[in-house]
Amino acid sequence: MKLAIPCLPALILASLAVAQPAPTSVTVPITLDHNRIIIDVYFPMADGTKTRVRGWVDNGNQDMWITGALAKKLGLEVSGELKDTPFGKEQTAPVPSVLVVGDLALHATGLAQAQVVLDRKSIGPGTSAEINLPSTLLRNYDVLVDYLNRELTLAIPGTLHFKGTPAKASLNPDNGLVQLPARIANQDVNLALDVGAPFGLLSQDLIARLRQAHPQWPHMTGGVGPANFWGLPDEAHWELLRIPSLQYGGIPLTGVGVASLPKEIMSWFEKRAGMPTAGLIGANALLNYRVGIDYAHSTVYFDQTSKQRPPEMDVVGLTLRPEPDRSYAVIGVADSDGKPSVPDVKPGDRLVSIDKVPAAGGTMGQVWSLLGGSPGEVRVLTLERDGKQFTVNATVRRFLSSAPAKADKSATKKKP
Repeated sequence: MKLAIPCLPALILASLAVAQPAPTSVTVPITLDHNRIIIDVYFPMADGTKTRVRGWVDNGNQDMWITGALAKKLGLEVSGELKDTPFGKEQTAPVPSVLVVGDLALHATGLAQAQVVLDRKSIGPGTSAEINLPSTLLRNYDVLVDYLNRELTLAIPGTLHFKGTPAKASLNPDNGLVQLPARIANQDVNLALDVGAPFGLLSQDLIARLRQAHPQWPHMTGGVGPANFWGLPDEAHWELLRIPSLQYGGIPLTGVGVASLPKEIMSWFEKRAGMPTAGLIGANALLNYRVGIDYAHSTVYFDQTSKQRPPEMDVVGLTLRPEPDRSYAVIGVADSDGKPSVPDVKPGDRLVSIDKVPAAGGTMGQVWSLLGGSPGEVRVLTLERDGKQFTVNATVRRFLSSAPAKADKSATKKKP
């Protein structure tokens, strides 16, 4: 009996722990890296421990990606045809049985295979993520992205109370991809909602028509800042356009930056959407909103949290490519006032450092934060060409803007 008494508190605590109901929702902090939502994801291991990795919340992609190293650690059998892709060599593996975010266990019901990236430490160039949470996983839950407070909430369907303006969405039942009606310059189109994309994308044809009809709208060539997605070769030649205002799911969005999607990619994009679409709205247009996705009821909620969005294109005008060794190569230099914005830099140069901070090993978001600033500021770049290093003073410029880079202070002067 004496032995049983000290054990009683432990037994009571154990019974209470067992009685605790499973959580119905979880809110976790996010890292907004190059406008991509990055969170901690945990995997239960056979020995009772947990493995923590960085996960990318990507509702605009139906496929789950996972690194080869993580697949091996989780004991997933990698097999299938070996493919060469822009992101590296890929095979397939079974989807992990459970992913844990906070205290909430997530299950990718209906998703059988994951794409395994074999020769990179992350699932995409310039990211820290070893796995993504695609639409086929997220559609099983309520999702709320709070950009201003840097928080993500995931919940069992029907348990999350959404706020803001509701918009009826078209949901592809096969993969959970979301489309919303939009109106751009009196044209009615469908545009995907993609919080995983750092910048908006429109079809090449639509951008060409809009530019012809509205030559005064700001436009440029070259993916800089958040429009530098992955460092694909075409990004140095992408056409960028600033749309003054558009209606999206019934809400007004202003100053929306978009890049051009080539025709061959648009056809692939439409096939996955399961309906005609003209492109997507990315995170750059939504950074002053709290965005909720009620998949069960095909409804998106937009709750404006600020009247202003942070500047997105106050940067040094380079287009970069993250290399497999995690260094960065220059693939393009954007023009400013008809001249190269960084005249001493050429495609093929290797970016070594920004203001003495090494570029290699950093994510796209980290590198672009170093290349950003207030217009007129100077960044000292160290580059390498033909095995020799040199330095360049590069000016931060405001790209794709119809407004002046600096406010007219005379308008705020007090009257005598």
